[in-house]
Amino acid sequence: MPINDLNSTAGGTRGAFITLDASDKVLSTDSVTAAMWSDNNPTLRQFRTSSAQVTSAVKEYYTSVFQTASTGVTAAIQFDIAYANSVGSGSVPLNPLVVGTTPTRINYGSYRNLVLGDENATFIFGNYSASDFYCLPIERARYKQAILPGTWTMNISGSTTDLKLTDDSKINTVAQFSDAGRYYNIISGSAGVVTAGGATTAMTADGWTINSGSYGWILPDVDLLILNTAALDGAAADGGIALGTARSNGTWDDNSAKIVSALRLSADATGSGGFTLNSLENLSSDFIFCRAKSQEYNYSSNPSFISSSTGAILFDSFIDNPTTYITTVGMYNQSQELLAVAKLSRPLEKDFTKELLVRVKLDF
Repeated sequence: MPINDLNSTAGGTRGAFITLDASDKVLSTDSVTAAMWSDNNPTLRQFRTSSAQVTSAVKEYYTSVFQTASTGVTAAIQFDIAYANSVGSGSVPLNPLVVGTTPTRINYGSYRNLVLGDENATFIFGNYSASDFYCLPIERARYKQAILPGTWTMNISGSTTDLKLTDDSKINTVAQFSDAGRYYNIISGSAGVVTAGGATTAMTADGWTINSGSYGWILPDVDLLILNTAALDGAAADGGIALGTARSNGTWDDNSAKIVSALRLSADATGSGGFTLNSLENLSSDFIFCRAKSQEYNYSSNPSFISSSTGAILFDSFIDNPTTYITTVGMYNQSQELLAVAKLSRPLEKDFTKELLVRVKLDF
């Protein structure tokens, strides 16, 4: 890729374009973390829903959660909550003549295809085979590339029990993989560190419930949390919060609202609760070193330097002792098509007694 100083022509014998050598280019990749929620807030403590959505047809599919009143100017969706059931319980059939055609069954099939890639597969949370679960997909505008595992904490409460959830990526450093990329078990704990979870003794050393397996999965590459209903529905003595997921036939049970209430209750009860989540982005950078040697870029085609009509240098002092000021570096391809422009923070003086090195950084 040739380079050209857009504000000057080159002096010496090499012309206006200089072809970069392989040693002039260095590729670097850095991992950048950021707070997940709006306004770069690392912890979400307000869990608001939309009254307009409650009266719409989508209410049986999912509930959107906002960081403030949904009608406010700054309101933005943070994540959604969807209840999924393998046999369609908990919602009204779309067609009364067709058994099982319910939003909850559609949700189950959609997430099964996304995560497992097999319509006959079953979600197994730890050692528990689940027929229903809650899905919490993070809104696309909230994250860069993926969830940063091992750093998040969800505070969720029942009427008498508080529970903290995180993932086991610090315990199981080798991830398991699904059709949707990596996944880790959701366990009792905080910021990737396992805890026993309150007063309960019905917990394994890995932070799972004894009777209902893990609390679900986190899939960081598709920014999705799947919560195990059986684990949350259990009593405090079983490691749950007695969430009370309903599984009626032919009735909308509004199960998503139960998760919203449990999140709100935790934040209200402790004052320090909420949902802490961070995003991760792998940022690739090309560092390009552009050099102007002593015999290069000492003359300019600027009208203040050279006559536009005759091409003659305007001032005699510029003939033997020219001075230019480099302000911009342009990146061109082999067809001399401009691809990128780098602006310097201040002009750099250049003459036959000076050599310059400009480092250009291109982020992808």
